[in-house]
Amino acid sequence: MHIVIMGCGRTGAHLANEFETRGHSVAVIDQRAEAFRRLPAHFQGRKVTGVGFDRDTLAAAGVEEAYGFAAVSSGDNSNVLAARVVRETYGVENVVARISDPARADVYQRLGITTVAPVPWTSGQILTHLLPVPDDNLITQETAGVVVTPLRWHKDWAGVTYADAEEATGARLAFVVRFGRGIIPDSDTIIQDGDTPHFALSHEAVDAAAKILGKKPSQTTPARPRKKKAAKK
Repeated sequence: MHIVIMGCGRTGAHLANEFETRGHSVAVIDQRAEAFRRLPAHFQGRKVTGVGFDRDTLAAAGVEEAYGFAAVSSGDNSNVLAARVVRETYGVENVVARISDPARADVYQRLGITTVAPVPWTSGQILTHLLPVPDDNLITQETAGVVVTPLRWHKDWAGVTYADAEEATGARLAFVVRFGRGIIPDSDTIIQDGDTPHFALSHEAVDAAAKILGKKPSQTTPARPRKKKAAKK
């Protein structure tokens, strides 16, 4: 996957190295060319000097092919503006913006922009939000070969029931994080924008389930056939 990062401070440089180490292609944007000195010597990704919400700069960073975008510069306004441009103009759904002001962060969260606070675990939060199956969030039972992991879903799943998501993936829903709080859904619970569902499934089925949820529901084939309802007498 291709990841674009705006801001090459300590967090941005750390993220760039982490994503590249995990095998993803990376582009880093910063207004100051000297900021790229924070990147490790072995970094192979793109280094783009410019403003993170400028279209030419974003094009040079490969935003049109990006799976995710992280805005982690030192300016809240720049981060939010860049995240909105990338999401609304280029259709990149996986965007994260670092916001210092908690009140404003809540507003942007409701607008569909995932926000994180500038704290020591910021890079870990961004890795979790941008990768479809974050390794660090796997709960594994090694001997049984079963994991519980969060899976990202295409925006068109909003409005569909979690029972349908289970049927499509063949996985069992364990719990959902909604507005920062965990809930145990039932068969009629509707998927809402911003939900983070955690599924229990076999380790070898994780990638397949992630691919299914990453597509529109209309493009998926149920992993197990629907049970026919008994005819009413």
